[in-house]
Amino acid sequence: MVDKRPEQLERHENSARQSPAPPADPCVSAHPSVSIHPSASAYPSVLAQPSGLTQPSSSSTPDNLSVIRLSTHRWAMVLLFSFYSMCNAFQWIQYGSINNIFRKFYGVSAFAIDCLSMCYMLTYIPLLLPVTWMLEKFGLRTIALLGSGLNCLGAWVKLGSLQPHLFPVTVVGQIICSVAQVFILGMPSRIASVWFGANEVSTACALAVFGNQLGIAIGFLVPPVLVPNISDQDKLAYHISIMFYIVGGVATLLFILVIIVFKEKPKYPPSRAQSLSYALSSPDASYLPAVIRLFKNLNFVLLVITYGLNAGAFYALSTLLNQMVIMHYPGEEVNAGRIGLTIVIAGMLGAMISGLWLDKSKTYRETTLVVYIMTLIGMVVYTFTLNLGHLWVVFITAGTMGFFMTGYLPLGFEFAVELTYPESEGMSSGLLNMSAQVFGIIFTSAQGQIIKDYSTLPGNIFLCVFLGLGSALTAFIRADLRRQKANKDVPEIKGQEEEESNTSKVPTVVTEDRF
Repeated sequence: MVDKRPEQLERHENSARQSPAPPADPCVSAHPSVSIHPSASAYPSVLAQPSGLTQPSSSSTPDNLSVIRLSTHRWAMVLLFSFYSMCNAFQWIQYGSINNIFRKFYGVSAFAIDCLSMCYMLTYIPLLLPVTWMLEKFGLRTIALLGSGLNCLGAWVKLGSLQPHLFPVTVVGQIICSVAQVFILGMPSRIASVWFGANEVSTACALAVFGNQLGIAIGFLVPPVLVPNISDQDKLAYHISIMFYIVGGVATLLFILVIIVFKEKPKYPPSRAQSLSYALSSPDASYLPAVIRLFKNLNFVLLVITYGLNAGAFYALSTLLNQMVIMHYPGEEVNAGRIGLTIVIAGMLGAMISGLWLDKSKTYRETTLVVYIMTLIGMVVYTFTLNLGHLWVVFITAGTMGFFMTGYLPLGFEFAVELTYPESEGMSSGLLNMSAQVFGIIFTSAQGQIIKDYSTLPGNIFLCVFLGLGSALTAFIRADLRRQKANKDVPEIKGQEEEESNTSKVPTVVTEDRF
């Protein structure tokens, strides 16, 4: 079957261009690329609808699709999301970054502590499709409330596990946090598309992913500082409780802010591509055909595989980093955390630079391929320098690898949206994340066993092989940038207001809706 969505979009655009233009409104002028029927209401019907597509209700679309505006509230949205994503990511790695200490406190194996990280990956796989359906059905605000609320609940449940025999309680708390993650990981590209203009979506997506990476970075840095490696169980429980109380307080504050601040959508679409996406959407559309269309898109399928290989390698490295560093540098728990911090901070810088570069250049395929190859090179160098006996060398090589490996993550999200437009951003991002979780489970289990049976060298070479495969497959992805095609004739107008003359009335172009 041939994917008909791009053809419908093209017919839709041609029909919109042929529509007669209305008289100028003295208060607000429509974006020059969006045609308006004189008798149309301020809903999707203002644009020609492809046959067979029903119009969404006014509750699921902005007030007027004929006006393109940027809302200043968009920055509050992406920053708030970034912060509660940070809190959730911290809880993912807080056990793994001090694996040896929690192992001693609860009297369990290293694999049992690794499973506290892997449960994030395990819960994501079966819950992806239901949560993505909820995102399409109920919108951003509902998903944000559920994600931040569950994250808060899980943080407080962990406070009931401050005794060595209460390991099952901490498992329950971590599982609740892992369910919260399913409501978080697929949102960056959706928030960027719904709230940001065409020339800033990649930067916005990178900023949203930035929070998750910052949480991982703090998760590497803070636990070794707050929870020292001491033998007194009562004192150790006290230090663990301090960490859990801090996380619970932060998670609660962020949940309250989400209730107050987080909005469903801006009043007006921020770009022509988003306006067309609203017009093409249907609340009654079947969910399964959208999934089938995505898997018939060969470029997207290749991206799903390559993204999973890269992100899965990052998950495995993050989970097992403490064990690898302690194996070569005994007693260096704090520096192991700092090395993890270096990897993620460098990756955050790489992500922001990549986002800014994509917004300027639109070279998605070329940038993705270069970053992937550099990730492979960085991983090879890190592999053969880990056991040299010089921690400063490990810091440098790990940071270089992290700049590209972690910096790749937002690239994958935005490239996926380009390849699959006008399909749901939540669906494309969700499938990328599902691939990452699957490969993360496989790589973490396999590399952990290899390190246990042999050493860190063959374990890291194992990851290098798959990163090499990912680099090769990335070269076969074509740059079919569908969202850019929808925006190519429409330069984004920056926020400005023209002053009205006393002698003549000039229509005001309002492109930024004030907060």
